[in-house]
Amino acid sequence: MTMSVSAQELQTIRLSQVCKSYGDYPVLKDIDAQVSRGEVVVICGPSGSGKSTLIRTINRLEEINSGSITLDGQNIHAAMRAKELNALRSRIGFVFQNFNLFPHLSVVENVSMSPIRVKGVAPDVAEDKALKLLDRVGLADKARAYPGQLSGGQQQRVAIARALAMEPPVMLFDEPTSALDPEMVGEVLAVMKSPGVGRHDHALRHPRNGFRARRRGSGLVHRCRADPRNGDPRGILQQSKPSPCAAFPR
Repeated sequence: MTMSVSAQELQTIRLSQVCKSYGDYPVLKDIDAQVSRGEVVVICGPSGSGKSTLIRTINRLEEINSGSITLDGQNIHAAMRAKELNALRSRIGFVFQNFNLFPHLSVVENVSMSPIRVKGVAPDVAEDKALKLLDRVGLADKARAYPGQLSGGQQQRVAIARALAMEPPVMLFDEPTSALDPEMVGEVLAVMKSPGVGRHDHALRHPRNGFRARRRGSGLVHRCRADPRNGDPRGILQQSKPSPCAAFPR
């Protein structure tokens, strides 16, 4: 019997009783969370509390030991062929800490490659879109340059444009400013919060260097095994009860 998927599920990322361990060390323990359409969620917490691991499980770069994670009602960690998994991942944009650009490809080739190879977009169409995205992130003049010729901040903006090129309904940012010098952080954060980048159906961000959740409807999730909290950013950061959250910028 085929079960129908509710309208709410079609607009939601759901994590239910998610557990992940490395050997005998539990990293994620019974994580329950939901991200609704249009919501921006910031995951913050102390080093080693499982923030990056949690984000990586959402596009299955990390496997989970138990529980479930669904996108639009589809179980991301269900048994599936590699082709099906790649199709699923094409709907989940991911911006890594260390850019992960291809050094032998030009900037515009880095941005246009996935639409060509994964979605079958014509090369000229993909390049035209890549150029528009590079203009959006302020790098139109660097389209023919190579990653090694760019600053760290510029490379991260290319990585954001590359993720956007797939038009994903979900964007994941894994500590995208951690590898940058302080003076480069502002330019990347400005791109992340700009129209067309931050306004996806769903966005999860693992921040560093003072990214603050100020958007209406955004939430902040602090996840560590001893003290999980979920709710309004200001409420969590300003609460009087002692918490690791209190150490984060306000």
